[in-house]
Amino acid sequence: MRSTQVLIIGAGPGGYVAAIRLGRLGKKVLLVEKRKLGGECLNYGCIPSKALISAAGVLHKAKKAKDWGLEFDGLHVDPAKLQAWKNSLVANLNKGVAGLLKGNGVAVIEGEASFLGPKQARARTQQGLEEISFEQAIIATGSSPMEIPGFSIDGQWVIGSQEALDLAEIPKSLVVIGGGVIGLEIGTFFAKLGGQVIIVELMSQLLPGIDAEFVALVSRSLEKLGVKVYVNSQALGYERRDNGVAVKIKTAQGELEIPADKILLSIGRKPNSGGLDLGAAGIKADAKGFVSVDRLCRTSAEGIFAIGDVTAGPLLAHRSSAQALAVAQEIATGRQHAIGAIPAAVFTDPEVAVVGISERQAKEQGWDVVTGKFPVAALGRALAAGEPEGFAKIVADRATKKILGAGIVAAHASDLISEMALAMRLGATLDDVAATVHPHPTLPEIWMEAAEAGLGLPVHVLPPQRVSAIAR
Repeated sequence: MRSTQVLIIGAGPGGYVAAIRLGRLGKKVLLVEKRKLGGECLNYGCIPSKALISAAGVLHKAKKAKDWGLEFDGLHVDPAKLQAWKNSLVANLNKGVAGLLKGNGVAVIEGEASFLGPKQARARTQQGLEEISFEQAIIATGSSPMEIPGFSIDGQWVIGSQEALDLAEIPKSLVVIGGGVIGLEIGTFFAKLGGQVIIVELMSQLLPGIDAEFVALVSRSLEKLGVKVYVNSQALGYERRDNGVAVKIKTAQGELEIPADKILLSIGRKPNSGGLDLGAAGIKADAKGFVSVDRLCRTSAEGIFAIGDVTAGPLLAHRSSAQALAVAQEIATGRQHAIGAIPAAVFTDPEVAVVGISERQAKEQGWDVVTGKFPVAALGRALAAGEPEGFAKIVADRATKKILGAGIVAAHASDLISEMALAMRLGATLDDVAATVHPHPTLPEIWMEAAEAGLGLPVHVLPPQRVSAIAR
């Protein structure tokens, strides 16, 4: 039997980060991964999708540059070369993770792990079974795409996000079932490359759970790209046709049949907990298969933690990594640092990013709310870059001016939201942000301007109403 101080199951952005940090802190660590180091995010999700989205963004912007006096002849897409570039990027990052694990003394087993008891596990590898004893363990097995009746992912006609990002040809027409983050990001990518994209969403708006104000701009942008959107609509099934499929959907106006080359299924994800044999270790899970944990990521089994997508909560790579660092600190030192507000970003066009609670949520929680908004079109830097769409919004408590949440829909929103995440972690107020000197002309000025608007003292926009400024 092989023994280790810490067993980590899953080498995604939660597992490998925990392993590196624990190795650095002097722990003997064994990491078991059944597929590739870096997990879903690095190999099949976050990184390859953003690489392709960035490439499509360059093409899209080059086409718009005609308005600025820049014209390009012969623009075209070489899908094979694009895929080769994306794959090389992923491969290099994968090698980087392997080097970091090795450099921090982490042992790695390629195989599938399951529990034998509260301090024992087993790894099924190509060489056979290997039993492992451990003192503490971290479950970081992530999640996988969900399916619905009538739409099993076969890799040919019905594809998931992984298959969509590996397509050697751009589909002339693509039906996307699910208007959430993954569906909109990949749908936007294919639309920018010239494909006809149709999005079918069961709920009343795209990006359910995100402030409708932000989603409205994304919806308008999709319309400009030629994307057809059906909300309050249900995908019923599909039939094979000569060179594609015909998708049947139910809308408020009746049933429709939509021809397409491919169907992208992106209705959500489920936890990868089924093969772990949690019961053998005394680990509880909820009805959906998410491993049950407390606020410190501790499971019902002493010394065993669970982090990331295998636990209930926002399925975000950076949430996994933040939890990994906190748990690693507890295992190594006996104390755990607090995790701040977790931002979320959607890489549509324009991008959307949020952190904390929305205005609606703040009011529902009983806060006396004040908000500050500022349009991107009033930023000189955004106008100079030809990216004038969007706005930022800060939500704060009226009495203390403490920031409760923030959101932005704009180009580079994913980069800009971090300032508000830091502000919330530090307990900053509208005054703090408004008084922070930002270089000009830059995009982050939008937060300073929004904070000033929240205080009733905007400089570069007129206040929505002639009201007195909040007493400083």
